Amino acid sequence: MLLAGKVALVTGSSRGIGRAIALAMAKEGCQVAVNYVGNEEKAKGLCEEIGSLGGKALPFKADVSRWDEAKTLVDGVLASFGRVDILVNNAGITRDNLLLRLSLDDWEEVLRTNLTGVYNCTKLVLKPMIKQRWGRIINITSVSGITGNPGQSNYAAAKAGLIGFTKSLAKEVASRNILVNGIAPGFIATDMTEKLVKEGQEELAAAIPLGRLGSPEEIAHVAVFLASEKAGYITGQIITVDGGLTM
Repeated sequence: MLLAGKVALVTGSSRGIGRAIALAMAKEGCQVAVNYVGNEEKAKGLCEEIGSLGGKALPFKADVSRWDEAKTLVDGVLASFGRVDILVNNAGITRDNLLLRLSLDDWEEVLRTNLTGVYNCTKLVLKPMIKQRWGRIINITSVSGITGNPGQSNYAAAKAGLIGFTKSLAKEVASRNILVNGIAPGFIATDMTEKLVKEGQEELAAAIPLGRLGSPEEIAHVAVFLASEKAGYITGQIITVDGGLTM
């Protein structure tokens, strides 16, 4: 197993991409801290599913955009598992609108969750990782942070900021054997994209060279690789998983 003996904290992992990453890592022998904000039932269900596969997972409720809650989360993970080897910063929200109509609250809420939440969790796991001289930090950014997207100035700004954060931190901690990388998903079939009408999904697929939306599992496979020793010479990189959309 690629991640045997490791402990991962996956933020926003009760559903979607985060859920797929948590499950994929558990299947590779990793113990998983499942973070959620509102959906306790789904978080506990994921932990039970991982348990049925012979793995170990525990649910942790926390809003990572708030320092005190993020600290309680990381302290709880360390108390329960004894260590944190892998952090997947996946928690994110959207509040889409054209800038002329975008409220300050929607601007600030997206940046707090999608960018400040990453700062909070990453800062809190760094000392344990530095002490053990091993760590993997994987940031889930977006192709929107690379190309921009109308109606997503807040989301794209946060995700572009996360790309800069990833590269800067990678240079800071490389000497401590902590690798920091990002994954930039394109259009992935999740609850968010399911809200699109069928015609909208078909239009999206037509713009993608591979002709389809991606699956959460296709993001999870890359996350597992980046967390493993097989990616031991990769840091500061943003891997785009988008079916060729941005090439």
